[in-house]
Amino acid sequence: MVTINVETKLDIANGARGVVEDVILTRTTAKRHSSHHTTSSREPITTAKETNASHPFAGAKESQDDIRDVVNILGVTIAAINATKDLVPIELAKGILGTIANILTIAQSVIKNKSDLLDIVQKCDTIRRVLERATEGATKDDLQGSLGVALSELNISINRVNSEVASKKEQTIWGRLFSVTIDRDRVASWEKELDRVLVLFNTEAIADMAIGMKKLTLELKGNANGSNIPRHRQVPIPPSRPSMFYGRDDLVAELTNLVVCDEHIALIGPGGMGKSSLVKAILNEALVIEKFAERRFFVTYDGMDPSAITFETFMTRFARALGIELAGADPMRQICTFLRSTSALIVLDNTETFEEARGQSALQEIPPAIADIADIPGITLILTSRSRRNAPNVPWITKDIPPLDIDSAREAFFRIYRQVSRSNAEEKITNLLMELEFHPLSINLLANAAQQNGWSPHMLLTRWKHQPSAVLDHGEGKLQNLSATMQLSLSSPSIQIFGEDGGRTLAIIAFLPQGLNGDLATQLLPSLPRIDTMCDVLCRQSLVYRQGAFIKMLAPIRHYVQNSSLAPLVSTCLRDVDAFYYRTVRHCSQERDNHADIIISDHLNIEHVVAFGLTQVPERTEETLNICGLFLRCLRYHLPRPTALAPAIFNIAEEPSTLMQKARCLWYVGRLYGALSQLTEVIKAFQAAEALCLTASDHEGVADCVTIRANVYKCEGRLIQAQRVLEDFQRSSSWGSLSETTKARVWFFLDDARIYMFTASADELFAKSMEDRKWGLQSRVRHWRAKLYYGEDIVQVKMHLEELLLQSTNDGDLLSRRYALQGLAQVSFYQGRLSEAMDIIQEIIEMFEGKDPEAFLWFTVWKAVVASNQGNYDLARDLIHKASEPLEFLALRSAHVFLHRSYGSARVELTAGEYDRAEFYFTAMIEDSDMQGNLEFKAFSIRGLGEVAFERGNFAVAAQRFAETRSLCTEMGVPPRKLYSCLPFSTLSVRFEGWALFLECRSPFASAI
Repeated sequence: MVTINVETKLDIANGARGVVEDVILTRTTAKRHSSHHTTSSREPITTAKETNASHPFAGAKESQDDIRDVVNILGVTIAAINATKDLVPIELAKGILGTIANILTIAQSVIKNKSDLLDIVQKCDTIRRVLERATEGATKDDLQGSLGVALSELNISINRVNSEVASKKEQTIWGRLFSVTIDRDRVASWEKELDRVLVLFNTEAIADMAIGMKKLTLELKGNANGSNIPRHRQVPIPPSRPSMFYGRDDLVAELTNLVVCDEHIALIGPGGMGKSSLVKAILNEALVIEKFAERRFFVTYDGMDPSAITFETFMTRFARALGIELAGADPMRQICTFLRSTSALIVLDNTETFEEARGQSALQEIPPAIADIADIPGITLILTSRSRRNAPNVPWITKDIPPLDIDSAREAFFRIYRQVSRSNAEEKITNLLMELEFHPLSINLLANAAQQNGWSPHMLLTRWKHQPSAVLDHGEGKLQNLSATMQLSLSSPSIQIFGEDGGRTLAIIAFLPQGLNGDLATQLLPSLPRIDTMCDVLCRQSLVYRQGAFIKMLAPIRHYVQNSSLAPLVSTCLRDVDAFYYRTVRHCSQERDNHADIIISDHLNIEHVVAFGLTQVPERTEETLNICGLFLRCLRYHLPRPTALAPAIFNIAEEPSTLMQKARCLWYVGRLYGALSQLTEVIKAFQAAEALCLTASDHEGVADCVTIRANVYKCEGRLIQAQRVLEDFQRSSSWGSLSETTKARVWFFLDDARIYMFTASADELFAKSMEDRKWGLQSRVRHWRAKLYYGEDIVQVKMHLEELLLQSTNDGDLLSRRYALQGLAQVSFYQGRLSEAMDIIQEIIEMFEGKDPEAFLWFTVWKAVVASNQGNYDLARDLIHKASEPLEFLALRSAHVFLHRSYGSARVELTAGEYDRAEFYFTAMIEDSDMQGNLEFKAFSIRGLGEVAFERGNFAVAAQRFAETRSLCTEMGVPPRKLYSCLPFSTLSVRFEGWALFLECRSPFASAI
């Protein structure tokens, strides 16, 4: 047996490198591919894509010489690998080299196109040389560090390629179908795999580090003063996944996917949002552990003073987190050398600390250092920060960390709070968590405070109501005290440079419920000339955030600011804000213009400023009340909605100097709620205004409030109450002080209620208001319509209504013209001239089209009723549907209109014989009518259900429904037989005779009472 000594093996190994490089160089020159060059041990490793593009055999037909050269290279390389295997001292490296030799050995027998192996041969020879250098003089102890990790990963990849090569050998043996095309695809995939390993683990850098370690060992033995080479110590263990971690599964999955795809991530959010917990969870994800193993580093800069941080302190903490201690100068080179050894995930936590560092060296040197580290192949960075001032020249994927969802917030709270069963406290606690806007730290603090103090849910809510900030400050440190984490943010140098102006900006943003309108900031706060810049800085620090045009603040931060020393700073800014908003309200009209746009965009802020003025600035009550009334008018014009100003207005002391301003505000409150059909609130507001007017001897104002209240009762079908209110007023002391026009108005509304009750003759109705200059024309129209309802000569009625239509048209009296057209449409409907009725109604509709969507819908329903009587049910449905579309987003505008629409739909379906649909609509109408307190529509709907039951032959149910309808008629003050007399378009088709049979006690209701 011939023994080959070490020197001979070295010669074989070194010779193999020369043979490979010489052949490649020769082929490259012969094919004039000057861009291709040999891969030295110090040059970057080329990728598979680059290698194929410059392959010396690419695109050329292989000659016998070419094939012979490649075969020779394979043989030489295999011999070199086997020689090196015997030289390396590490068993794992020996195994890797043996596997590589096996790959090339099998490849000789299964790959037809031998030139396709050239690049993979290069990769295998490169690995051989790297392993030779990396393991020179190494011992088992060296495998505990990065070298061992890299060898393990390399071993996995080499074994994967070997398995595939062996698999192809079996296919060749059994099938002999392995084509050249398949060979090339497979070889390309193997090259890509080895490229990934070489780039990902940067194997040659491991060799450099291993050599450096050997030198360090020798130098340390002879040099007690150390050197510039970093000392390695125990690799830190990454932090565990937090046990209190809820509602972030989707976000963790999303970010984990980005991490394994080598993306750099910046997680941004205010203090207490859970950024650190989030990255700790990511560090412990299975995919992350699989990719990075123990090379997962958590570098925290929490607790460091931004004013004192330097580049050296930054690098020292960074190095220690990596498990190395810097020695000598150039810490960046030492860290980068370590990181180039293999892939790694590095978390930089609380980076706002050094992003806000005052030291010039830190500001200038840290960001480029982070960028250089991010550029190292295989390195992935995640940073967490309150600041958006992240290192430039890094392709960060920035993620703003959202609050928890409602379910996760509850889960987090009740995981800590165990004083009572969750089912007994969940509803109350959920409302409280919503006030916190589901801020994770605040939820944790709240739950701990309640648990540790043994508070019941009621006690917790009480404490929160009176001292919200104190509840969130029950411990020490930023993790147990909201004030501590807020003060940490506020101490940022970039905020401190603004002095008190920074505090004022925060205070006004916290004060305004919508936040500060960024588009109007300079107009709202002229005393803060740097307001735009300050808002930008506060956004970068995550103390505020932008939502549309507004700069807003999370609830916990707002509570802190409002209860801190910053709160008094709002007073100086509030004068500016008042001036701008008050000026806008004064100039706002019914027209949609710039002032109206501001009312719409900033309505909650304006409402809050006005309420603050009413409750906290008594010396300006008179001015504020004037603005309050104008603002309520603006809301009614441009954004009808319920208002929080009503309680503040009701609670204002009734001083003689402000009595009428308060009454005026209540009047506007009533008008606003009238537009919303919240009739109970309308009555309440006008009753209060009426009392104030009476106290101030404003009898005209009293009359105005009384007539509006009576009209509300009439609209609800409460005719007896409407009549009583007006007749009582006529007997009051105020009656004698009224003008004749005001008296005519009262008579008009009284007769407008009595017309439905049939307690007076048609000749009496509207007679007393008919001669008034203002109310005369309307009264004459209503008088002749009353004659129509009371069954008088319809020809005479039509003639007089046509005359009144002409007069109102000539006078430009649109209201009287509409009343006349309504009467003429009803005449045509009664006479059965349905097409004529449709045309008249269309004329009314055109008066409102594009101007008043509620009136447009109201009269379109009339048109649909006529269409259904013509048998055109699809047209009827389509008319109602299309007319409803403009009001879909204005569900609060007029519930009365929506009741009218729903009843119209129910009537159409009943007429069409669609009894199930009709029943559904009528049933829903009853519920809606009860909510609105509307007796009229309720009576119509119950009668409709009675007819459905009657048509189905369920006479007992029908009788019950009709009896309920009759009771409602009595409550309203309407004779049951006259229920529809004044409302022709609400009556049901004559073929539905159950109601009439019931009232006449005819079969099948002969025994009905």
